[in-house]
Amino acid sequence: MGWLTRSLSSSIGKKYLMALTGIFLIIFLVIHLIGNLQLYAGKEAFNAYVAVLSSVKPIVRVIELVLALGFFIHILYGLRLWIANKKARPGRYAVNAGSQNSDVFSRTTLVSGSIIFIFLVFHLAHFWYPYNFHTTSLTLYDIVVGWFHIPLYSIFYIIACSLLAYHLNHGFQSAFQTFGWNNSKYFPIIKAVGLIYTLLMAIGFGSIPIYYLLGGN
Repeated sequence: MGWLTRSLSSSIGKKYLMALTGIFLIIFLVIHLIGNLQLYAGKEAFNAYVAVLSSVKPIVRVIELVLALGFFIHILYGLRLWIANKKARPGRYAVNAGSQNSDVFSRTTLVSGSIIFIFLVFHLAHFWYPYNFHTTSLTLYDIVVGWFHIPLYSIFYIIACSLLAYHLNHGFQSAFQTFGWNNSKYFPIIKAVGLIYTLLMAIGFGSIPIYYLLGGN
């Protein structure tokens, strides 16, 4: 297993793990958004969707563990790559040429990723944890809608969705670049698909708190 450890510890290995976990999380977001959009169908429809998931809770728990592992690996190797890049450039240049060597997305990925992580912790604490571990008569629909009726939380959620889209736009392209799809034939298509995906995620997730702030029940 030594070769596996060495491979995963190499710069290329770290990038591949970042790309693989990134694509996995990108797919998860699509599924998660489809579930969240059930909120627009009303309380009964959303709670029926939740009931279906509850009926296969052991499978859901396994998926949650896999997701947690995916997030952990993505965050860990993102930090390791960032530290490695910092060590490779220990000194500051007399003239800052950062804008010539990388775009604004890649230079701020760690910042956007850190804020998204903070949001994820809040998100789990407000929705997932109370529903799964607190004894309450409230349905998940009640919990979600209750928080979205709080302007400060909804604004924070919308900002986080915008940062997520910002992070995804770079991450989508970077993942396919890692797999070598950065040639002139395919990369423009990847960039276009990535932009469409990013906009759909931002609008899809961000529209929900806006709907409830504007009076949705």
